[in-house]
Amino acid sequence: MNPCPDVTSPTQVPTSRRDWLKRSGTGLGLLGLGGLLAEETGASPPDPRPSRTEAMPLAAKSPHHKASARSVVHLFMNGGPSHVDTFDPKPLLNKYHGKPLPESHLRTERKTGAVMKSPFKFQPHGQSGVEVSELFPQTARFVDEMAVIRSMQSEVPNHEPSLMLMNCGHSRLPRPSMGSWVTYGLGSENQNLPGFLAMCPGGYPIVSTNNWRSSFLPGAYQGTYLDTQQTDIDKLVANIRNPKWSRDVQERQLELLRRLNRNHAGEREKEAALEARIQAFELAFRMQMEAQEAFDLSRETQATLDAYGDTLHGRQLLLTRRLVERGVRFIQVWSGAGQPWDNHDNLEAQHRKLSGDWDRPIGAFLADLKQRGLLESTLVMWGGEFGRTPVAELPGLSGRDHNHYGFSCWLAGGGVRGGTTFGATDDFGFQAQESPVHVNDLHATLLHLLGLDHRRLTYRYAGRDFRLTDVGGRVLEELIA
Repeated sequence: MNPCPDVTSPTQVPTSRRDWLKRSGTGLGLLGLGGLLAEETGASPPDPRPSRTEAMPLAAKSPHHKASARSVVHLFMNGGPSHVDTFDPKPLLNKYHGKPLPESHLRTERKTGAVMKSPFKFQPHGQSGVEVSELFPQTARFVDEMAVIRSMQSEVPNHEPSLMLMNCGHSRLPRPSMGSWVTYGLGSENQNLPGFLAMCPGGYPIVSTNNWRSSFLPGAYQGTYLDTQQTDIDKLVANIRNPKWSRDVQERQLELLRRLNRNHAGEREKEAALEARIQAFELAFRMQMEAQEAFDLSRETQATLDAYGDTLHGRQLLLTRRLVERGVRFIQVWSGAGQPWDNHDNLEAQHRKLSGDWDRPIGAFLADLKQRGLLESTLVMWGGEFGRTPVAELPGLSGRDHNHYGFSCWLAGGGVRGGTTFGATDDFGFQAQESPVHVNDLHATLLHLLGLDHRRLTYRYAGRDFRLTDVGGRVLEELIA
């Protein structure tokens, strides 16, 4: 429906002075004569000031129950890392390398052939003795803080629906992302920074901004994208500085704009798109001061900079720690544009390169959070949209196909029971057999740790109550400390 009536339409005849003014001046005439017209009708003029809920949709809210975590960092290995080469050792792959699986009726997306052993060695770490691949030696130092889920399952072996399922709780229909649900349920502890940030260096992943959309939730809860390949603050956050006007002038401009927008919105029954635009203007203004300081990594000590390393993911995770400190509720950190972990061939070299880019920064990040007392309240999640097959993709023994039947992810901090593994795939790592975990179960557990009941966190839309976990989901109590 067009919110602005066409003043040239012969079927739309003004019925009052108020109607005539709105149409001839696009509503601006009401600003000057609002009080006069209100006296004429006996009504009070509309208050241009927004209510607290409207003005601060990200204001911190109380959880349903006592929370273990206050914020979430999702390290997203988009493309699908191989679980049998990272966090789920399968010695039987060595025995059957180059041979067909003894028994399998699982269908793969592409043509696959013989068993492919892992080119990487596993060994136990920490007091818990959880086995981790040689690809992640620095990350493995923190296995006693982690719960490794080895029985994850998604629904189809395709990137697009699996990304939607992992991020939005449903593989087919447009739904809000988990970061949007979390900020809708809890708000944010910092009103001068976005409550939900999505960092993806070099561009967008597959299915683009749908991964952090708010969908039918109010637009204030959608993720704010940062291209963390950029190191210049003005390129990292577009238009963060106004080169022409002082802060005082901008503040007065914003106040006028706020009044005009509120008056405009008041005539249009709180249209979601308009409300989202208003909130975006106001947040952008508040960000000008705090974002410049938060994103300035030069304020860190040299020892901290050295620990993370002057690399793309080192800078991403150091920035993430600074944002967690400042109360940002949900931060998603992607591997990069497209699907970097989608290694259908040359898996050994590509996985070694990718894990090498991530391992040191993850180790430094977890150590930094722990040293600062932030790991207890920060839930860190690592994983992709699915795993990879134990059988090689044809024609050679070089890469692995997509595997949604069984894969791994891990959680750390935020009230998680550390030093544990949960569930198991079969002897070859093809399918979850012991305690299968659907993505909806993972989301239910994440919300629980944040103090939210996934069954109560709902939003009324199109005549029904929606939730992140759709009509499923169970909290994995075994993973909670």
